[in-house]
Amino acid sequence: MPGAGDMTPADLQKASQKSCETLLKLGPEVQWVHSYVAGNKIYCIYIAPDETLIREHADQSGFPANLVSEISAVIDPVTAEA
Repeated sequence: MPGAGDMTPADLQKASQKSCETLLKLGPEVQWVHSYVAGNKIYCIYIAPDETLIREHADQSGFPANLVSEISAVIDPVTAEA
């Protein structure tokens, strides 16, 4: 999202509200977990049965979704202890 890193808290709130409005229309199969703002990009984490719903959310919200990747595993410091 060009300029994402320069968005004000009010801009981010407005984008979040638009995302939530669209999710309500799409139904419970797609869930937004959270997003990371980094430079001119926003990385969003979703729970969804497939890529189609994520792309539909992006299209209806007016947000670009240049790449959608399925997460196959999550690791963290606890993983090292297993």
